[in-house]
Amino acid sequence: MQFIVYIIAFPLLWLISILPFRLFYLFSDFVYFLVYRIIGYRKKVVRENLALTLPHLSDSERKNIEKKFYRHMCDMFLEMVKTMSISPEEMERRFHVTNIDLVLDYAKKGKSVILVASHYASYEWLLTINPKIGFQGIAVYKKLANPYFDKLVRKIRSKYNTEMIETRKAIPTMAQNQRKGILSMYGLASDQSPKLDRIFHSMKFMGIEVPVHTGAEMLAKKYDLSVIMVKVKKVSRGHYEATFLPIADDPKEYENFDITEKYLKEVEKQIYEAPEFYLWTHKRWKHRVK
Repeated sequence: MQFIVYIIAFPLLWLISILPFRLFYLFSDFVYFLVYRIIGYRKKVVRENLALTLPHLSDSERKNIEKKFYRHMCDMFLEMVKTMSISPEEMERRFHVTNIDLVLDYAKKGKSVILVASHYASYEWLLTINPKIGFQGIAVYKKLANPYFDKLVRKIRSKYNTEMIETRKAIPTMAQNQRKGILSMYGLASDQSPKLDRIFHSMKFMGIEVPVHTGAEMLAKKYDLSVIMVKVKKVSRGHYEATFLPIADDPKEYENFDITEKYLKEVEKQIYEAPEFYLWTHKRWKHRVK
């Protein structure tokens, strides 16, 4: 059944990917109408999250953010599909990095790094920066249940030579690369809710006390990896700008969880600036302290 679903879906995904951008975003508008107006995908979760974290806004203001979020979410996931066929030149025009020199400086020093990112703006197109960074780019991801779609997603995300590894392989890969002296940048999305058996620290995030992911900090200290954050800003529809921000050059000098808190406070600032571009469909606050 999984294979049947895949062979039916793949031709449609390919056709979507080759649409000219004007038609591509008209199609995204249609998907938005289906997802938001007809299906109402996770609308209850989105509204609960917005009410929890943005109580200072009026109902109408939160409703406006909700609509903008769904439009952006449809754009973003279809843009991942667009990666199947987009040219490197077109991608260069649409995803700009403002301060790549900061990353190149770490490469010149021979220092491997952990790149932390949030589910904000275009975290999918972020994978296209690999040819510019001077490192072997390695993205840690959660494997999909459907093996055929998992293979497709890996192929799409690896188009710019980023190596995709499952979460369970992160530690062995880092240990091996350290032994071999392979200069690497490990990308981790570190802003969602951890599993209950992996909770080591809680903090206030968007005004709510919640458990937080601490894996990036722990790995950075274990393997002496500098920590950099990347902030992605949506400039206009289909156009993004990424900026790198140093979080911790020498992670072992920081008290436990200080790196995690420093990073998440930056994520929080970014969300407050333009909340419509955060991924509100995740149950980020499900384990909040009540």
